[in-house]
Amino acid sequence: MGRFPEVRSERVIGSKRIKELSLFRRSVNKGAMRLRMGFVLGLVVGAGLAAYPVERGVKIATEPGQLRIEIDGELFANYRYEQVSRPFLYPVVGAAGIPVTRNWPMGFKEGEAKDHPHHRSLWYAHGSINGHDFWSESDRAGKTRHVEFRELAATSEYGRIVAFNELVANDGSVVATDIRSMTFRNVPGGARTLDFEITIIASHGRLTLGDTKEGSMAIRLAPTMRVEGPVAEGQIINSRGITGGATWGKRAEWVDYFGPVDGRMVGVAIFDHPSNPRHPTWWHVRKYGLFAANPFGVHNFEGKERGTGDYVVEEGKSVTWKYRFYFHEGGHDAADIATQYEAFKQAE
Repeated sequence: MGRFPEVRSERVIGSKRIKELSLFRRSVNKGAMRLRMGFVLGLVVGAGLAAYPVERGVKIATEPGQLRIEIDGELFANYRYEQVSRPFLYPVVGAAGIPVTRNWPMGFKEGEAKDHPHHRSLWYAHGSINGHDFWSESDRAGKTRHVEFRELAATSEYGRIVAFNELVANDGSVVATDIRSMTFRNVPGGARTLDFEITIIASHGRLTLGDTKEGSMAIRLAPTMRVEGPVAEGQIINSRGITGGATWGKRAEWVDYFGPVDGRMVGVAIFDHPSNPRHPTWWHVRKYGLFAANPFGVHNFEGKERGTGDYVVEEGKSVTWKYRFYFHEGGHDAADIATQYEAFKQAE
C-alpha cells in the first residue's frame, strides 16, 4: 500500500463525548484498519463519563453505518459511509431547520425527480481519475471506500470529522487515497456552515484528474429550490452577477442557489477558497438542482481541446481543495453572501 501523510489529531473532544466515542471504537471498522482513536480512551481517566453533551454545541453520535451530526440538539446531517458507492451526507438540514437536499434515491418526497441516482445529497467525487469513473454508479464505475476515521471532535463551538478513504477501481485496484475533513458550525443569525477540505493523494502512482464536467464538490438540492421543473421556484447567482442557467460553466469565487422549501426561503452558497488550485473554479451548476464546483472540466465549460483541464499529481504528492457550504435563510441579498465570502477568505 502506498504511503500517505499523517493527519495531526487536535484531541478536541468534550468530556461528555467520551463514552460515546469509546463505544465507537468497538463498533466501526469490522475487520478493516483499527480506528485510530486510542487517545479517547486515554482521556477517560479523570474526565468523568457524563452521559451526553449539553444541547448547545455540536454532537457526533455513532449509528450503524453512519455518524449523526447534531447542532444545538437538532439534526444537521448524517454522514453515511458503509455499503455505499461513496461517503455522503444525507439528509442535510440547513437554516431554520429546513432540509435542503433531494431525498431520492435514499427516500422520496412528492415533486422530486428520479434522475441521476448518483446525486446523493452532498458528496465529493470525480468522473475521471486515471481514466476511472468515480462520479457515476454504473457497472463500470469505481467506489470510494471508507477505511478509518482519523479524528472526531465535538465541542460547544464546532464539530469535526476527518476520514481516510481509498478510491477503488472497478477491477478492485486502489487508484488513490484521500483525506476529507468536515467541520460544522452554527453562525450568528441562524445560518450553518460546513467546511469541506479534500486532500487527494497519489499514494499508488501518478494521478491524472481528468478533464470532464462530471464532478466534483457537489450537492443536489430540494425540488422547489430548482430554477427549472414543475415545482421549481429557485434562483442562482454567482459572484460575478451572472444568474440562472447562465452560471453553468462560468468561473466565479462563489455561487448561491436559493428558493422556498416548506414555505420558507432558504439557500446554499458554496465558496471556493483562494488557496485552491485553479481558483476561481468553474461551476457545474444546473437549473434542475445539481450544484457543483469543478476545477477540471475546461473542455466542456469553455469548448477547449479535450484534456485541457487535466490536473496531474505526481506519485507520492497530494493536492488539497477547500470549500465552505453556507446554509442561510432568505435570498441572496438578505444573506449578504459577498460579506460572508470575505470572512471565509480570512479563515484558516
